[in-house]
Amino acid sequence: MTIVQKKSQRDKRLIEALVYQQGPISRVGIHARTNLRRSTISLLTRQLLSEGRLVEAGPSDNPLGRKQILLELNRKFGFLVGVEFDDERVTAGVMDLQPAVIRVISEAADLSHGKGGLLRQLQSAVRRVVAASRLPWVKLLGIGIADPGLVDTRRGITTSCSTIDFWSDVPLTSTFEKEFKVPVLVESKTRAKAMAERMLGVGQREPNMIYLDYGTGIGAGVIVDGKLLYGHNCGVGEVGHTNMVRSGPTCKCGSNGCLEAVAGAGAVESRTRKALSNGVSSQLLAMAQGDPSRITVWLVLEAARAGDKMCWNIVAEIAEEIGVAMANLVNLFNPSTIVFDQRLGVTGDEFLNLISRVVKSNALAGSAAGLALRFATLGREAGLLGVGLQILEKRFSMVKSGSS
Repeated sequence: MTIVQKKSQRDKRLIEALVYQQGPISRVGIHARTNLRRSTISLLTRQLLSEGRLVEAGPSDNPLGRKQILLELNRKFGFLVGVEFDDERVTAGVMDLQPAVIRVISEAADLSHGKGGLLRQLQSAVRRVVAASRLPWVKLLGIGIADPGLVDTRRGITTSCSTIDFWSDVPLTSTFEKEFKVPVLVESKTRAKAMAERMLGVGQREPNMIYLDYGTGIGAGVIVDGKLLYGHNCGVGEVGHTNMVRSGPTCKCGSNGCLEAVAGAGAVESRTRKALSNGVSSQLLAMAQGDPSRITVWLVLEAARAGDKMCWNIVAEIAEEIGVAMANLVNLFNPSTIVFDQRLGVTGDEFLNLISRVVKSNALAGSAAGLALRFATLGREAGLLGVGLQILEKRFSMVKSGSS
């Protein structure tokens, strides 16, 4: 490839990235934000339009002067696949380049065949959701995986997972790229949801935000000054393994008194069953059809919302423990917003009020001032959308134009 061709391709990438990040935008707007000549912009945008990468979005709405034709990314030019999973479910979705989910499949996670079996299930989910979408494989631009474990995103490896014992040292990026021949991004489920809620959900693009993911494990996605934090080996956000009680119950990580061990889903379910076995009065057992094994943390939350005294007392204890952990994060990262797992929303605003009181009584007054607590809004699609956003950010990262 000649130097002129290399420069032309680089400039096309620059225009496409600029349109993705700031579109709809006019050719005049592109000129104002780059050092490209107007004739070059005209030529390259015509090429991008003919290739179907860009589309015209109508005239600008400026009140004075000549109205310019705006350009935006063609959201139908290609598609992405996202996979989100944990110890309970595997969900795969096809997304356009908005990103917006256009097809999804979900099924119970099969953990009975170990690491190899779960890998096969994840790859099968990708194939089946693409087949269901009826989109041609040639238009697949990338695959994103939202993993429940501790993920080294830079290397594309899941190093460990507290909720799936055998899920460690899994080279997901290289395995999937070898199988599907497209770029693959692996992210922690929590960070993916944080990204989605900030950009597309209740986070409203706040530059300083924390997302709390709640379930068997507890994790936090931390965004500071608009950037998702990772740390030395991508370990930022493991709030579930911060110590809450010096002599508390043993956590799966091997430590004692971790937040996950005292307030995670498993801990709440064990605490509830113990209370019932001790004869505490509650409607929960009836809600579980008389079978204690059917009691889940989500059923406890529903019972609390319905007015069950025992369950509400347990929920209040959870709020206290989570509130202390959040106060620590507020002091460390000074967010303007904390977004909580949507599934916790069944408890209603009183749950947030309880946490807010704990945070305000434990965090620095200046750091807690103006802090907003909200429930997430994106639901089951959050992880898919989060990895979709990150694939697009990587694909359309800005490149610099040059003279050679």
